[in-house]
Amino acid sequence: MKRIVIKVGSSTVTHESGLLNLRKIEELAKIISDLSNKGMEIVLVSSGAVAAGMGRMQLQSTPSTLCDKQAVASIGQCELMYIYDKFFSQFGKVVAQMLMTKRVILDDTLRENATRTVETLLSYRTIPIINENDSVATEELVYGDNDTLGAITAQLIKAEMLIVLSDIDGLYDRNPSKHEDAKLIPIVEEVTSEIEAMAEDTSTKVGTGGMITKLAAAKIATEAGCDMVICNGKDLNVIYDVVDNKHVGTLFKRR
Repeated sequence: MKRIVIKVGSSTVTHESGLLNLRKIEELAKIISDLSNKGMEIVLVSSGAVAAGMGRMQLQSTPSTLCDKQAVASIGQCELMYIYDKFFSQFGKVVAQMLMTKRVILDDTLRENATRTVETLLSYRTIPIINENDSVATEELVYGDNDTLGAITAQLIKAEMLIVLSDIDGLYDRNPSKHEDAKLIPIVEEVTSEIEAMAEDTSTKVGTGGMITKLAAAKIATEAGCDMVICNGKDLNVIYDVVDNKHVGTLFKRR
């Protein structure tokens, strides 16, 4: 693998309190920097702006109104990028921020511009960090999630692997939080209607995406010729396992 997109959810980069998990973010920066040193091109799609904003403003619950969510996302995006820049700098890496909206993906000119920007950033050996522009784009806060954004990013830059770090080990034949006998599915050849029927929404307190959105992302990625792995981000060394072709999580094979 040469080019990899890594998507981290809010549950991976924050504590249950909603505050940023600095230890995890530093570890993530170290691993990505190490892979970059090996010659790999890494793009990080990171959630956490709203959660970071909630922590910065000491809010106990997610804002209910759209304007409040956008304001909190704006505050949190600054906080999140400041922390990423601080930790990646420790390992000699330069980060770059890109905020995406649905309009960028749907408009041919904007999409081409975004693709060229990411390609140029990778040629500079930087670490592009992509998030949805939640502070201005209402459709992302209402309908969107970074699982889909990760898949679209992988599609745009022709990545070979999309690693989705979540708070679950992978795709189960039924919801493991409700069924003790649920079994992990190690490999999915194709996202069929039977596979989709196994997914139950597992949204968390600080995240928006459940397994349903991850399967939608898997369709986008695999149809674009990119393998996708869903694995548990509790131990970030799982990224090395994926890169080393070890059997972890659920692998969705490229079409």
